[in-house]
Parts: sequence; structure tokens; C-alpha cells
Amino acid sequence: MRLITYRAGNDTGVGVMVDDTGFVPLASAAPELPNSIRGLLEIGDGLAKAAAATKGWAAELQIDDVTLLPVVPDPRAIWCIGVNYDEHRKETGRDPSAYPMIFVRVPQCQIAHRAPIIKPKVSDQLDFEGELAVIIGKGGRHIAKEDAFKHVAGYSIYNEGTIRDWQRHTVQFTPGKNFDDTGAFGPWMVTADEFGDPYRHTLTTRLNGEQMQHTEIDLMTFKIEELIAYISTYTTMRPGDVISSGTPGGVGSRRDPQVWMKPGDVVTVEISGIGTLENPIVAEA
Repeated sequence: MRLITYRAGNDTGVGVMVDDTGFVPLASAAPELPNSIRGLLEIGDGLAKAAAATKGWAAELQIDDVTLLPVVPDPRAIWCIGVNYDEHRKETGRDPSAYPMIFVRVPQCQIAHRAPIIKPKVSDQLDFEGELAVIIGKGGRHIAKEDAFKHVAGYSIYNEGTIRDWQRHTVQFTPGKNFDDTGAFGPWMVTADEFGDPYRHTLTTRLNGEQMQHTEIDLMTFKIEELIAYISTYTTMRPGDVISSGTPGGVGSRRDPQVWMKPGDVVTVEISGIGTLENPIVAEA
């Protein structure tokens, strides 16, 4: 099952995709269910109920007729993993680490599929980072690695637009990773049962159609189950939390010459089994 979060007029809701363009509004098929992805996850069996309620329905709306929102617009936490592919670690000149590098993003920096990534006035160093997003369905603390996938609701795509000079003002990444309208998240969540083994899939980032990044997801250094176990050791994970699991090599800042996203560009991140997240680049007004 694939789920979107959308806005139509003044209303927001969850849609269950029938094909690549049409969907059933969950509010039509099951008005008794929560009308947000986080809300569905919080009731435990919400995804199963949504699937049962929309089974056999024809599409009522098209995604071209609504405004898409970030898959989970209101996560309590967005855990971002740094240098989690060896190729990217090497291009940054870092030594191997015994522990994952983790920083956070705030929900207000997020945008949806097709929404513009904003190049800020204060910098020309806007970089791309295509990543697999892991969406937590069942919360918990001290989650064992062997149980970690029981806590995963589904997967999506994240493009961690990064303002590199602001990232490097100090050793803390937060400023460069949290500019408004830079964290692209979409187009939808694919449930874990449909996505299957995440390590069988590939990720490709393209800028104006030219391939910038490509990796097999099983090449990540700290695997998804390790990340869930590590994060849940120091904090309680909650339904709707997002793990953006790291970007492979090929980022613009490490190329020679460097490649920065600029107004008029279009960036896409494709993950097999999910689809493509696409965003134009525009200048800050």
C-alpha cells in the first residue's frame, strides 16, 4: 500500500494510492479512522484498517488535483544519519567510526514532492543528498536489532538539501541542515510489506537528468536495524518518527569542480520499489 498526505482546499488528509496518479481519500472510505499518517500509526492497526477499507475502490482524486504535503508532515523526530555509506565517508576524508553520526532536522524545514527547494539568499552552496527514509510504525525503547523491522511502518525518499557553508560554521551540522524548505520528503510512503527487503533496492540522484549519485542500499555502513537499536537506546522512538538513513557518495560539494543546485534546476531522487521524488530549485524571495 502507498499512502500520501495531501491538501485539497482547506482540508488535509491521507490518500491511498490506486495507481501512480490516482488515490482514494481515506476520509471517504473510512471516516472513523485518523486522517493523518501519524494518527494511523499511533492506533497500531491503522494501516491494516486503511488497507481493508479502501480495497477495491476506484480512484476518486488525482494527485495533480491536490497539493501534496511531506509524507509525515508532523513527525516528533527526524533522525538524520551522516556519512553512512563508505564511498561518501571516503570523499569527505573521514575515518571509520564505531558509532553512527546522528543529527536532527525539524519538521518545518520539510517540503513535499514537486514543491520547490529554496536556495537561500545567504548562500550559493545548496547541495543534494538522496536518502532512504524509514518511517517508524511501532514505538519503543531499547529495541533489539533482531526486532527492529517489526517497528518499521514503511519507507519513502528524502532529499536532504544542505547549505554546506552553514553546515561548516562549527562542528555542529544543525544550521546547514534546517533551512526552511530544504528537506524534501515524498512522494508517498510504501508500506514495509510492499517494499520488502530494503537491501534489495537501489538509490539514484539526478540533477537536470544527469546522474550524481547511485548506490545499492545494502552498502550502507550502519544498517537500518542497527540505527533503530542505537537510537532507541537513548530515546523512546514513537510512531511517525523518521530516520533519513544517509546519503551515498557523489554529493556536489565533493566533486571537482563542485556542483551546487541553483534556481531553474530540477533534482530527482529515485529508489526502486518506491518511485521518484522530484523538486525544482527556486531562489528565496
